Amino acid sequence: MRIDRAGWPFLTGPLLPAAVLAGAGRATGRHGLGRAAWPFLALSAYMALFFRDPDRRCDRTPAGPDEVLSPADGVVMVAGEPQEGVAPDGDWQQVSVFLSVVDVHVNRSPYRGEVVESSYRKGSFLAAYRRESAHRNERSELWLRDSEGPATRTVVFRQIVGVLARRIVTRTAVGRHLETGERMGLMKFGSRMDVFVPPACELTVTKGQRVRGGETVIARWPATR
Repeated sequence: MRIDRAGWPFLTGPLLPAAVLAGAGRATGRHGLGRAAWPFLALSAYMALFFRDPDRRCDRTPAGPDEVLSPADGVVMVAGEPQEGVAPDGDWQQVSVFLSVVDVHVNRSPYRGEVVESSYRKGSFLAAYRRESAHRNERSELWLRDSEGPATRTVVFRQIVGVLARRIVTRTAVGRHLETGERMGLMKFGSRMDVFVPPACELTVTKGQRVRGGETVIARWPATR
């Protein structure tokens, strides 16, 4: 199983006290010390689970030119009209995905194109499932623009941290071209992803639906190409 490189310090950190306690237990014959190592081993195993980075459909088969994929694993919180005060200026539809602490937290680009804008804003750390977290929490925002074909297409998406997630990792920058479903970062511990597409797109998910990053089609552009 692949582990994202950001997870190795969290995975290996608990192993040191586990090894010390296990060794002390064997050396002294005090079985309690050996048993005390188990919580650290369990924590290390959870970190491996949290930072896992499985391959998805988009890694084997390129997405269709009109498909917008979910950028993360989780449950759809919003699908349709944007929440008040959340969307960028202009006309948009919003799809928001809530990630629990057991979901894959590697984030993927929902669509293809050049990163034309990138911003990071500090903020609060409210629970990511709360409505106000969308505009009050710390976040990273990216604008993708695909200029191929007869019409330019723009998709905006955000990494938003929650009450446990205190670190956003964004591995892209203005000027870089991303493919649909390409890995572009992660969020550490419980968070949400917001995607904004124009009204011309057809949304293909509903509130409460479980989605998989890099696999589930959340919207489609009109087939004009």
